Amino acid sequence: MNRIDRKFQALAASGRKALVPFVTAGDPSLEATVPVMHALVEAGADVIELGVPFSDPMADGPTIQRSSERAIARGAGLSWVLEAVRGFRERDADTPVVLMGYLNPVEIRGAEAFAAAATAAGVDGALLVDLPPEEAADFRAGFDAHDLALVLLASPTTSPARIGQLCDEGQGYLYYVSYAGVTGADRLDAGAANDRLHTIRARSRVPVVAGFGIKDAASAAAMAKEADGVVVGSALVAALADAVDPAAAARAFLAPLREALDRTGQV
Repeated sequence: MNRIDRKFQALAASGRKALVPFVTAGDPSLEATVPVMHALVEAGADVIELGVPFSDPMADGPTIQRSSERAIARGAGLSWVLEAVRGFRERDADTPVVLMGYLNPVEIRGAEAFAAAATAAGVDGALLVDLPPEEAADFRAGFDAHDLALVLLASPTTSPARIGQLCDEGQGYLYYVSYAGVTGADRLDAGAANDRLHTIRARSRVPVVAGFGIKDAASAAAMAKEADGVVVGSALVAALADAVDPAAAARAFLAPLREALDRTGQV
């Protein structure tokens, strides 16, 4: 059992929902990454998804694409990202960190070598957007050897058969993409998403969190009705992009979402 499992067990025991912010490592600056992570925890984050900058982020919309481009230009490669997590762990030994990114940097290292380096730095899970579950066996074996959770994705277009597979094979949590499209689009239909979430959550062996389209307190509360937690990414990345004080901006952005989740009585 790693930090992700312990966190979701504690949340369930207290009747609360997880708030999971996504930020791109290395943006809005290399120096801001660790302070922003700490600020997010102070504002109520339960898990942090840390984006690994990638040159072709096919699932991401313009906001995160540009964020990734800026971070790469600053030198935020995978090795740097792992060092940032290591720096975060100097003060925070408890908050789960999940790397979110793409398959290529992991394939280059090899699944087990990547997992060994990631867990040594303090990473708890990895979500690889372009890794199909049918091709994940070798990666799962390498990750399992180092207790690194392989977080899987489901979407509105996922077939019932594949949903069953994802629910059976899920580790850490299952990430439900609330609509078909890229991150940051303004097309969230909370009612339709919650209907789908209700079915998946009843079937899944791990908690189910919802992401894509969550941009403020109202959308977070709406999506928390049937999910075990919510992920907020593009709106947060945009709020940090031009901030004079990124850590303060992170706290100011996230705190209302935490308050809304707690205030709904659904947590």
